[in-house]
Order: sequence, then structure tokens, then C-alpha cells
Amino acid sequence: MAKSDCPSCSGGPLKGFCPFSLFLFAGTAVSYVRYLQSKSKGPKDPFRVVFVLGGPGAGKGTQCELLSTNLKWAHLSAGDLLRAERQKAGSELADIINSNISAGKIVPSEITVQLIKNAMMELYYERGQTKFLIDGFPRSEGNVNAWKDVVGKAANVERVLFFECPEDVLTSRLLERGKTSGRNDDSIDVIRKRFNTYREESMPIIEMYEKEGIVKKIIADRSIEDVYKEVEGLLKE
Repeated sequence: MAKSDCPSCSGGPLKGFCPFSLFLFAGTAVSYVRYLQSKSKGPKDPFRVVFVLGGPGAGKGTQCELLSTNLKWAHLSAGDLLRAERQKAGSELADIINSNISAGKIVPSEITVQLIKNAMMELYYERGQTKFLIDGFPRSEGNVNAWKDVVGKAANVERVLFFECPEDVLTSRLLERGKTSGRNDDSIDVIRKRFNTYREESMPIIEMYEKEGIVKKIIADRSIEDVYKEVEGLLKE
């Protein structure tokens, strides 16, 4: 309908009330409500999730990036999500994260899991993403419990990829990376502490998932190409 055809817009007896405009507004409002409803419902089926674990320097991030590019699994790093949240101005979670770190405390597992869940939901709404590789998580029993509480049945953990690599190889990789990364956690003293934490907290989690029969060990002291061929085959199964 052209503007001049509308009784109101053309100065007719209904001047001051435009039913055509109201119709357009109503249609837009209904569409927006449906959009909000679709966002609140989330996906019909649970997200498909693969946890990617292994010692520091095992190559988890490198392989996840390759898989993300080639197989369209989204790569989420718990550490990267925490670092990104800390930089957000006005974020309540950032204040909690920073206050814990400043006090030398571990960031509550519920916060880490909430960031992961938020990231999954955002990618789902942006591009319909339903497959996720979660790198470096869970690292502790607290992480596992928080995942059950916060995510629950919204995601199905299909598999745990465990990148197994000797500590001397990991140490060499981390020291080499530290020459260019600028990361203060790639110094020899910090590396040793990270190994201790990994053995004490993360290995029991891997053993727990082994009992569930969902762990696949990847020998990680090989070339990037050889490791990738194996993990790609696993995700294509």
C-alpha cells in the first residue's frame, strides 16, 4: 500500500490513526517476541561436546584450531575465556575473577563453566553452532561438579581426548614457546608447578572418564601432522 492510499496518511476520516502502520508494528513485535522465545529455548538437542585434556605444552590448542578450521567444531579455551572476561569493562564476572586472582585464589569453577556455557549459546545463536571442542577443561573435581550443575543435560560429552606426552618433551616445548610468547607461565619454575598441579588435579579426572569408557589417548610427542590425522579420524567416526 502506498502512503497516499492510507485513509489516515491521505487525510481521510481516520486521520490520526494509521491501521497500516499498526499492522507493520504488530508484525515486527510478534517477530521479535518469537526471536526472544527461540533464544530462551536454546537448541532442541544437547550440544555435542568433546573435552580436550593433556599436560601444558601437549599441543591441545594447536590441534583444536586445526579441527575447528577443517571440521567446523568450535574451539573454546577455558583459559582464553577467563582472560577475555577480565578485560571487559563493567563486567561483574570480571570483578570477581580479578579479585580472586589478586588474592591468590582459584577462580570459582561455576564462573568458568558459566563463561563456557555463555560462549556456546552465543555461537549457537550467531551461526547455529552445536559442536564444541573444550580445551583445557575440566581440570579438577570442582570443574566436573560445576559442569553438571550449570550445563547439565544441555550438553552431551561424547568423548575426552587425552594428549599424552612425556614431561621432558613438554618442558622443552614450553621453554621454546616462552622465548617468543611473552607468557610468564612458560618459565621453568612455573612449568614445574603446573606439572604438579596437573598430576594432582587433572590426572584423577582423566582416570574418572576412563572408567566411563569415553577417553581416547593420543600420543602427542609426534609431528603436528601425524597427531592431526589421528584426531581428525576420531571426530569423523
